[in-house]
Amino acid sequence: MAQPRVSLRRLCRLIPSQNSRLYTSRINPHWQSLKCLPRNSQRLLHNSPALASPSGDKVSGQKLREEWAQYSQFPSASKAADFVEGNKVTVHGFLLRRRVKSLKLVFADIQVENGPSVQVTSTFKEDGSPEQLVTRALRAVPLYSPVSVTGTVARLHGNRIDLDLDAIQPLNAFPKDIIVSEGVQFPASARHLQIRFSDPLRSRLLARPQIGFQLRKTLNDLDFTEVETPILFKSTPEGAREFLVPTRRRGLAYALPQSPQQYKQILMSSGIRGYYQFARCFRDEDLRADRQPEFTQLDLEMGFATGEDVMRTVETLVSQLLPALNAQFSVVRQGDDIYPVPKRDLKNGESTENGDLQWPEPTAPFLRLTYDEAMTRFGIDKPDLRIPFELHRVDHVLPAQFVSMITHTEQPIVEAFRIRPQFDGETVTPGTIAEFVDKLMDQLPKPLANNPDGAPAALMFNSKKPLCGLSSLGFEGFDALTSMEAFSDLEDGDVLVFQARKNAPFQGEGSTALGVARTHFYRSFVSAGLLPQSFDLKFLWVVNFPMFTPDDGIDPGQGGQAGFKATHHPFTAPLTEADVEMLATDPLKARADHYDLVVNGVELGGGSRRIHLSSMQEYVMRNILKMTDAGLAQFSHLLEALRAGCPPHAGFALGFDRLVAILTHTDSVRDVIAFPKSMKGEDLTVKSPSKMTAQQLETYHLAIAKKEEVKKQDV
Repeated sequence: MAQPRVSLRRLCRLIPSQNSRLYTSRINPHWQSLKCLPRNSQRLLHNSPALASPSGDKVSGQKLREEWAQYSQFPSASKAADFVEGNKVTVHGFLLRRRVKSLKLVFADIQVENGPSVQVTSTFKEDGSPEQLVTRALRAVPLYSPVSVTGTVARLHGNRIDLDLDAIQPLNAFPKDIIVSEGVQFPASARHLQIRFSDPLRSRLLARPQIGFQLRKTLNDLDFTEVETPILFKSTPEGAREFLVPTRRRGLAYALPQSPQQYKQILMSSGIRGYYQFARCFRDEDLRADRQPEFTQLDLEMGFATGEDVMRTVETLVSQLLPALNAQFSVVRQGDDIYPVPKRDLKNGESTENGDLQWPEPTAPFLRLTYDEAMTRFGIDKPDLRIPFELHRVDHVLPAQFVSMITHTEQPIVEAFRIRPQFDGETVTPGTIAEFVDKLMDQLPKPLANNPDGAPAALMFNSKKPLCGLSSLGFEGFDALTSMEAFSDLEDGDVLVFQARKNAPFQGEGSTALGVARTHFYRSFVSAGLLPQSFDLKFLWVVNFPMFTPDDGIDPGQGGQAGFKATHHPFTAPLTEADVEMLATDPLKARADHYDLVVNGVELGGGSRRIHLSSMQEYVMRNILKMTDAGLAQFSHLLEALRAGCPPHAGFALGFDRLVAILTHTDSVRDVIAFPKSMKGEDLTVKSPSKMTAQQLETYHLAIAKKEEVKKQDV
């Protein structure tokens, strides 16, 4: 059948101002695509009233029908097996770049998700030829528009495909008012654009499901059973604030689960030996870089098991995950950003650092530290073992005058650490280090600068100054400090940081002021190039936490009257028989069979051996935490499940968002979540949470309390 002939002038009249449905060297049989629509669709379009566009302009029914006809019909993408030199194929993607070499030669790049790099070439020799039409068409399509491209495979080399262009069909128009430049940062309300135009963000989102797949594969191989637990739960005092979901039944509400903890313990009583789930969890907490009000955790529980069994299983998960990632991904640099890219997607010119930035493959078993040891040596219960210095107690060698200069606390504990920066003696000298430290001390974070026990004090060793720059210690203090093994080999440029704290045992707190300062100083020195950046993954277990922690007035805890709360949650078992005895005499000294997995200063997850006896669980809640009968009744379902012959069991919850952030070289979980919440807990893309309407308040039997009433309730 002969092809209809269309002049270039007539074709241009058919093309809208920005783009057309189909530009091709051959008239596509779907050109009159409106006729190909089902009859009911045609009728709907013909009867459509004028619509309002997002810009507020009215769109006529005729224009709507024209745009639908232009953009709704397109050929299917070719299968991978079809990409053979000489074959005609179709690819779908975004028109990413265009390079006009001359009127007769144009190159363009097509961004194909989860696919190879595609370059199309369009050229012609004769004016008025079909090839000229398609070349002009390629030049007319707005950059960043979604397109369907048909062409002949010219070359296949590596992860790149070169196509000789036969046809290009825009499937929508990228608007002129959205400005795109290299490294562009879109507002949070345009998250979809940030994902599209940020290679690091998009790559991290693509790596996330692959990490999940590998974890799921290992658990399936270990005969775990994936079970989905309900999202609509009930309010129970586990430790954090909950989100409530009102119902149309007056006075009744669901609560979103802080974790599937109680369901998975009930499953242990059901006979399921190994459970896991990628669980959505919800906590109404103050937010920070590694927290979101809704997040994902890899949740698991093992029946007839101890904490040792769980820790070995988690070590297997991590040990098998990292080699699999190394096989699939390469780590690339883009400016200051470092992120993984599937090896098949590497582009020409991208910097790969496989030697330096490959994921280190850890060896099990991981290092273990007790809670007390971690707090004593590092000042934090999630230590970053990449930091090359530890804390040392020094108050016994310091003169009282110096101690009084750094704190007003009576009989404090004073600890110190030493930083040994790297310097070349030319651009970086002891003088430039001193200037850097002075500036660092002037810009301390408020929690450190306003610490009630005093701010940290920093001194720099300099052999050219009196007492080597440590004159504030006096002769005796200088001699005593430098006689300690930890400080006996001080060198020019070494920085000593001192910090006081109350003389009291650790009671479940997460860090001391000096522990926070240690991390802050390390990161600052690395950022300034005064310490080397490390990409190691230093895994360790922190174990033997206190079973209970004094109330801090921040988290609601379990609502008991004991003045303390469960450090982990109220279902955690005592560590030993001695700790069981301690419950009755001094509960704050009882240790829990609780373990946290830590890497590079980040708590990736935590778990514990559970209380599997109903009588012990009730005793802890009623007699130790002193929960009310009403509070205890909220856990009746769990107590009944434990009473039904529940076996010993233990479990773990791995923060999946945090794991992905660590493995994709970012400090914030927002970089690995497609639509994260802001620091105020708002989704700025869709503008949530939204105000409740009067009708919604009436439907759910709610009323908004006046500020005066809220203040009275708080009192």
